[in-house]
Amino acid sequence: MSDSHGAAYSSAAYDSNVGMQAGVIHKSNVYFVHPDASPQEKYRVGVRLLEDGNPSRAREMITDAIAHGHTGAEVRFHWVLAVFSARTYHDLSAEEVQRLRYVSGIVRTYPEDEWKQALRVTFDLLAVLGTTSGETGSVLKQLQDLPSLQRNAILRHLDLMLTGGLKDDLWAETLERAGAERFGNDRDRRVWAYFEPPPIGARATPPRPISAAAAAAQAALPVRAVLFLVSSVSLVALALLENPTRATVELLVALGAGRAAARGGLRWWGRESRPNHAVGAVVPQPHSPAPAEDGFTKRVRNKFDHYFSVRTPHGFTPDTWLTHTTDVRGDLAAEIADLYRESRTSVDRVTWLIRYLAEDARNRHNNGTLFDQYRQDRTPARVKVLTVTALAVLGAAALSGFVTAVSGAEQPRPLWAFLALLGAAWSGHAATHLWLEVRRERHRVTRETQRYQEQLAARQIAHQRWKALLDETRPSEQEMETWLTCDKTLFVDEALRHHRLAWRDLITHSILVAPAPSSKRGRSPGGPWRYSHYVIHLFLFTRDGIREISSEFKFSDATRKNEQRSNYRFDALSSVQVTENVDVGYDLELVLTNGPARKFRVKDADAHQLAPDEDAQEISEISLSAAGFTHTFRLLEGIAADGKGWIERHDPDDLPRFQIAD
Repeated sequence: MSDSHGAAYSSAAYDSNVGMQAGVIHKSNVYFVHPDASPQEKYRVGVRLLEDGNPSRAREMITDAIAHGHTGAEVRFHWVLAVFSARTYHDLSAEEVQRLRYVSGIVRTYPEDEWKQALRVTFDLLAVLGTTSGETGSVLKQLQDLPSLQRNAILRHLDLMLTGGLKDDLWAETLERAGAERFGNDRDRRVWAYFEPPPIGARATPPRPISAAAAAAQAALPVRAVLFLVSSVSLVALALLENPTRATVELLVALGAGRAAARGGLRWWGRESRPNHAVGAVVPQPHSPAPAEDGFTKRVRNKFDHYFSVRTPHGFTPDTWLTHTTDVRGDLAAEIADLYRESRTSVDRVTWLIRYLAEDARNRHNNGTLFDQYRQDRTPARVKVLTVTALAVLGAAALSGFVTAVSGAEQPRPLWAFLALLGAAWSGHAATHLWLEVRRERHRVTRETQRYQEQLAARQIAHQRWKALLDETRPSEQEMETWLTCDKTLFVDEALRHHRLAWRDLITHSILVAPAPSSKRGRSPGGPWRYSHYVIHLFLFTRDGIREISSEFKFSDATRKNEQRSNYRFDALSSVQVTENVDVGYDLELVLTNGPARKFRVKDADAHQLAPDEDAQEISEISLSAAGFTHTFRLLEGIAADGKGWIERHDPDDLPRFQIAD
């Protein structure tokens, strides 16, 4: 890029072009006004809008409150500030000038208090604009005597109005206040929370319902059980008829062995899953089939890898911990991807849960319970041996009973005894298999239900803890606006000192605040977009031409980079163009007669980032106004059209005097 004097510049701040950024909309109703709200409520919201850097809507709210009968010195004072905030005298309409003169005439009718005094000083300041320093001394003394609340509000919102020597006299105080408030209220430790997306609610994998196979087994079990009972009773009866004493002993042994085998079988076959799963194993739900590695799943896996690598137990390096927990991470990632796979669910909204699960895995490793679930599903060898022994004894007792039943007996008793033994063996095996299948499935449902309840409760606690931290840490809109205002003030001061300019050397100035590439953004419903990284463009308009300074700001700590400066004459600016694209945003393009056009992204698109009941056009206008676009565009457009003739109409020494009404 070349300026009008032939100097060459290259800039990352110029021609910056960023794609649409995802945004965070906070759940807030600070700007919500019910249609039937009282004038007092509308005024209260209007003042909040003014403090939070939204003067256009503030004017509407306070004007509406006044129209419905809510008036007074305090109300009129804030209305005057809203009229002048982020505007110059040339930005006012004829109707607004007329209303200002009307208000200046009724100040005397209000009771004496600090608001009436502040309102009177405001009009006195407007009346001495463009006069010599000697004529402003008394007004500045009155301004200094105001309470800090009213004095600071005047200095902030009349920033573009107070120019020339008057601004010089007030600049030191403005700088002192900006330096004191710039990093106030733990700015560097709280800004991150403003751009953090609201965490999605806690979820856990619910227990699977009883399988179809288990339901069929439960239906078939009674038939097999009845057949087993009939066969067993028949065999016992035949043995008792032949040898009651021996048969009784065999029956008692069989009952004892059967009871022991049943207890061991429940612990062995009735509890172990088929097949076994390691800790955290998750069976995907049949109602949500999806590709094993779609974009969402891949991002979830990457998040798990990241948080497991930074939350390692003592004695593990990140690589060894990742290797040690490969199966655990895979199972957890599959679970989270399945639970939260929705078209509009961002991985960032699930990050809190992924971080919690990584911390939980580390903590469970430290207390030795990471693989407890796998261990508890395995049946001890002692139980297996006792179960096999009990089954062997049961089989021996059954065979002994058969021998007792057929010993010394004549036909057809041996045949009936054989059929009874065969029926008991077949039906007993079938009934046992079905019974174990049912009990195993019931145990699985009980275990998964308990695990689901425990996991959900723990995750809900983690969710509430994270949400409470965000709510406690997140800065208010007023704090965000105050910090940004301080950044702009100190940036202007540095530019003035660099160019060795005083306010009396300026015709006016303008600040355009734009999103930096790859910045995060957030806002409250009804408020402007705010960004984690800004590009601030400062235009200083002097009689010799325009000085433009641009720099990228990291909002959390106000660090800067990529600062660029350019100078060009008024007649070098040939045109100013604005490009609006619903899918991209607003771009401002400056065309110079002797250099390439420069395009600035003023605002990202937000058509799909609106809260319920919000109007896209209204939100766009609010964001453009907060970015300084309206004022900047008006100035640059006027210069492109009039060239040096623009100076004559905007000379601060020849401003139209504001006439206070009698």
